[in-house]
Amino acid sequence: MHKFWRRALPFLSCAALAAQAGCAPDAVARDDGRIRVVATIGMITDIVARVGGERVSAQGLMGPGVDPHLYKARAGDVRKLAGARIVFYNGLHLEAAMAEVLEEMDEWSPTVAVTEYIDHSRLLTPPEFAGNYDPHVWFDVRYWMQAVERVRDALIELDAEGDSVYRANASAYLVELDSLDAWVRRRVQEIPPDVRVLVTAHDAFNYFGRAYGIEVRGLQGISTATEAGTADVQRLVQEIVRRRIPAAFVETSIPQRTIEAVQAAVRSRGFDMRIGGSLFSDAMGDPGTPEGTYIGMVRHNVNTIVGALTGRVVHP
Repeated sequence: MHKFWRRALPFLSCAALAAQAGCAPDAVARDDGRIRVVATIGMITDIVARVGGERVSAQGLMGPGVDPHLYKARAGDVRKLAGARIVFYNGLHLEAAMAEVLEEMDEWSPTVAVTEYIDHSRLLTPPEFAGNYDPHVWFDVRYWMQAVERVRDALIELDAEGDSVYRANASAYLVELDSLDAWVRRRVQEIPPDVRVLVTAHDAFNYFGRAYGIEVRGLQGISTATEAGTADVQRLVQEIVRRRIPAAFVETSIPQRTIEAVQAAVRSRGFDMRIGGSLFSDAMGDPGTPEGTYIGMVRHNVNTIVGALTGRVVHP
């Protein structure tokens, strides 16, 4: 038996295994004629839905509030992967706890890292991340445009009959993302330079900072697998007080207790730093809301940051 199915056996019904054993992937991986595609994080699922259109059925593994650094495949995930014609994931060790499953899945159906087209010489390599790249590339919109191109090309390779559909959908989406990138640049410039500092729970926003000219200070490292120490908290508190940074931000996929501890420590030193709001970092918002799309998530984050650091209410 193929080793992926040995790993999946505790999760799958006998009927499902029998169907897989007797059918090629292309025969089982369709929903009402659409190609069944599975993606790990919501930002990738959004790309697949936009580029694939009516030709694909896009299914995501990780929903709102889920931390992909720590996420492990569950029974339902294995079933989705087993029925997928192609799987898209971020790569760069973002889905570290799923690495073995994704590797084994590649022997059955294609698994594609959407970050493959990004020039790796331009990726960030924080010293605390053990020689690995920072995986949070979606916060540089121009990098995420290259992820769209990778999804487009993989779908065309899989389904040549849909070539014109995938190219047209991708082109339209890339135009929207180009406009989004320009909008982010304009909005960030509204923040006074001396407080153009983004304080968050972990370092998910370094690509955002580099691309759009805002300094980033994260309490934890790139991965959420380790907790921030007392010394880390104290160093950040000292900087906030010294520079009079008006706000810090919590993240929807990270417990907010760490930022609340920073806020309390800052107040004990006589400076009132606000919690400026919640940012989406490793996961998007609820389906059906503006924040449940990549563009809506980025707009929410930027409006929240600008509003808190300028003291103005910012409307979407």
